[in-house]
Amino acid sequence: MSTTVAPNTDIALALDDAKAGYAKANPTSGALYEKAVGFMPGGNTRTGVFFDPFPLMFRRGEGARLWDEDGHSYVDFLGEATAGIYGHNHPVIRAAIDDRLALGWNLSGATASEAVLAALVVDRFPSIERVRFVNSGTEANMFNVQLARIVTGRPAVLGFNGCYHGGLLTFTAQTNPLNVPFETVVAPYNDIDATAALIDANAERLACVIIEPMIGGGGCIAASVAFLAMLRERTAKHGIALIFDEVMTSRLSPGGLQAKYGIIPDLTSLGKYIGGGFSAGAFGGKAEWLDRFDPRRGDALPHSGTYNNNVFTMAAGIAGLSKVYTKEAAVALNAKGDAFRERLNAICTKADVAFQFTGIGSMLAPHAMRGPIRSPQEAATANAKLRELFFFDLVQHGIFMMPKRCLIALSLPLTDRDFDTFAGAVEEFVTSRRSLLR
Repeated sequence: MSTTVAPNTDIALALDDAKAGYAKANPTSGALYEKAVGFMPGGNTRTGVFFDPFPLMFRRGEGARLWDEDGHSYVDFLGEATAGIYGHNHPVIRAAIDDRLALGWNLSGATASEAVLAALVVDRFPSIERVRFVNSGTEANMFNVQLARIVTGRPAVLGFNGCYHGGLLTFTAQTNPLNVPFETVVAPYNDIDATAALIDANAERLACVIIEPMIGGGGCIAASVAFLAMLRERTAKHGIALIFDEVMTSRLSPGGLQAKYGIIPDLTSLGKYIGGGFSAGAFGGKAEWLDRFDPRRGDALPHSGTYNNNVFTMAAGIAGLSKVYTKEAAVALNAKGDAFRERLNAICTKADVAFQFTGIGSMLAPHAMRGPIRSPQEAATANAKLRELFFFDLVQHGIFMMPKRCLIALSLPLTDRDFDTFAGAVEEFVTSRRSLLR
């Protein structure tokens, strides 16, 4: 694939030119997309990976590399939006699945493996004394919120403007028609005084406060430790459950950001990589709260799901947490991510452009602006077309990340050469597009 990026002085024209070049280079993906439109709305069943004029159609993956249907190869810097921390076809994960295949699946009942994975999760995350498995982070958040509403006897949920907790609980728009019809209070992310006042004013009806300790897909915007500490103090004072949505951020230290900061919520939602690359989710927290789901109780809360304990997720999750993404591996990968982000920001600073990378450890995201970014509203002041242009320019370099939002989630198989390739592409972008980034 060509790595020549034509400079331009108009953002709209530059983006149109980049899209035209992309469409010309990927005729097979384009044709497959047109066929898909006849059977799926928009030819797609996953909004987050859709982009105009059409998404790439991937055929296979190996290590940290992807191949599309037109035969192009890419270094995978998206890592399945944090779920693909093991890369593609990791030999340890593959061996666990091969062993499981030989024993059969859809076994119609409980297996010993679910308790093994549960023990690994409880060992990792300080807030989790008991855990139950589901199939996605969305489900995990739904069950945690409902549990908080039942335990507290209160109806309302406080979330943060611009935050996403699954397709059925998003605060990116207060009028999102797909939201579960909870009563909600929306607070400004990272605003200590305003949020504290909202908690105090609504305490009698608030069941829970739910937060990503770093906003993941929305731009890798970290909550300050002081902000999280205030949430812990105020929720405890008023008997409100504090839920950490660590579906993405649980990978940022051996025990997630709660362990890194020493701020322990009442309930934690997990997902993504904990299933070794298979569909996975988990919700957990205080034993006295989670034990409300104990079916031996006469008043037990119901929680079932055919695939909650599916043998592939259990087997891959056990192999991943016990043999591959160990506590030591988590420390190493996130240190590598911090160094990588600093390297990219040094390139942007040297070029004197309005472009930067935010994040913690192995998760980062670009923003076409200068200065600190403390909330989604601040991030939204940047020109979104510049980040979209960055995506297409890096695809041209054989690098894939999340379309439009450009989330970058590092995986274990990435090599020093891969990091050099990405850094070189960033350097070319801020040089060739400098007139657009001033």
